[in-house]
Amino acid sequence: MDRASTRRGLKRPLAAALIAALAVVHSHGLAAQPAPSAQAQIAAAVAAEGQGSARDHGAAQALRALYAGSANVPLWSHDGRATSQAQALLGELQHADAYGLQTRDYSADAIATLMSTPATSAVADVKLTAATLRFISDLHYGRVDPAAAGFNLQASRQQLDLAATLAALTRASDVIAGVAAIEPPFHHYKLLKDALTRYLKLAQHTELAQLPAAPAGLKPGGSYTGAPALRRLLLALGDLPASAGEASTQPTFDEPLSLGVRAFQQRLGLATDGVLGKATFAALTTPPAQRVRQIDLTLERWRWLPPFQTPPIIVNIPQFRLFAFRTTEDRVADILQMDVIVGRVFPRMQTPVFESDMRYVVIRPYWDVPYSITKNEMLPKIRANPGYLAAQRLQIVGGQQDSSPVLAPTPQNIDALAAGQLRLRQLPGEDNALGLIKFIFPNSYNVYLHSTPAHQLFKESRRAFSHGCIRVSEPLALATQVLAGAPGDWSRQKIEAAMNGDATSLRINLPQPINVLILYGTALATEAGPTLFFDDIYGYDSKLERQLGLVPIR
Repeated sequence: MDRASTRRGLKRPLAAALIAALAVVHSHGLAAQPAPSAQAQIAAAVAAEGQGSARDHGAAQALRALYAGSANVPLWSHDGRATSQAQALLGELQHADAYGLQTRDYSADAIATLMSTPATSAVADVKLTAATLRFISDLHYGRVDPAAAGFNLQASRQQLDLAATLAALTRASDVIAGVAAIEPPFHHYKLLKDALTRYLKLAQHTELAQLPAAPAGLKPGGSYTGAPALRRLLLALGDLPASAGEASTQPTFDEPLSLGVRAFQQRLGLATDGVLGKATFAALTTPPAQRVRQIDLTLERWRWLPPFQTPPIIVNIPQFRLFAFRTTEDRVADILQMDVIVGRVFPRMQTPVFESDMRYVVIRPYWDVPYSITKNEMLPKIRANPGYLAAQRLQIVGGQQDSSPVLAPTPQNIDALAAGQLRLRQLPGEDNALGLIKFIFPNSYNVYLHSTPAHQLFKESRRAFSHGCIRVSEPLALATQVLAGAPGDWSRQKIEAAMNGDATSLRINLPQPINVLILYGTALATEAGPTLFFDDIYGYDSKLERQLGLVPIR
């Protein structure tokens, strides 16, 4: 074979190989093209994130602005390596449950996997930005519109510049501190978040709340096979001192255990009798995960509140407790506290959750009986007993003013009362349904604070007895604080004298309005250490669970 033939023989397989290679390239289309740049990948990923929703507080707009401002350069990597800020933020997103949020909402594990792969790191950069924007929005504003949850608040949280906040996080020397600055500024929010860390650990031990049923009538000193398990539970919850664990193998419901049960009952607003009654046993055997859920939902509600501009008055409905602040700081030393009675659990009698401004106080008020009570409760008694009006010191009145004429209880006037043409009121005095003083913050619900002649009801642990208004256990102390600085030098002694004097519907205007917040939270961390839990008496926790898409824990 000559050289020419040899060269032709060699060229044929090379040509065939070249043709085959070109065919492969052609069959893969873009494989022959250069890989898209990181900037192009980022631009495509930003476009894929969409336009956001009405409740994202501008997160989608912030995402686009951030990458437009950086010419689509990655925010979370440098020279192909994730920044320390990116790593810190991924850690926080992976443990979003420590903030009372749902870790699954931020896809941190998937983002971390994408970020560790060079081919997808640009896409991961955008996803980390989008997830972080959702995270800081959720932390600052909450995830649910308060109005949709039944909370009628006057003011919302201060606006947060999401783009500027995220840009600051990309260069923060302390990412965790930067995230903390986004959260609500309240001391008791921070305390409750700390309590959440502890209860998340407890929730990993589902066996703790598994107790055998207690025998009926069990008293201290009695035999109880579940005593060792009960002792472990109370130790874990902090209701029993560590020294009480020495006799942990004894199947006896001893005095230390009873004291631990009493401490538990006090934290949960139960009757503190130190025995394993039905309500106490049900609370003890509630899964720790349910306590985590209560904390999560209460933290969500804290996020709805703006910082206090003036010292407020707060009522926590399921706690049956009022807090009158002396400063804008939520510190126990600066808060007057007292028990309250709230509306019954029936829908039309529940105390609403709302905000208003207290503007005046009325000493020795009339009680203007609401028409619904007049029609459904009073009229049958009036018609059945001619002496009922006088015995209850009730009057039929022909107008809306205190000075309106009092009318005789004729059949015609009683019919007009039934038709809503006249009104019913009770004279001032100790037996008046409002007691001797009421605190008015005008609102569409016609709800206010007042004293009460039914003092014995404050001895009950579950105090949902009213038609919606809020009865206070220490009206004189509250009036003294509220009227400080009011014209007339209203000292405690002067207020008490007026309450027990002959005044009729004495109105005192406040020098400055006082913000009143009627709120609802079933968990409260205290400065003293214990975390308190309360029953979801109106079902607002269940409603918020549904709005957040959470599966109830039972």
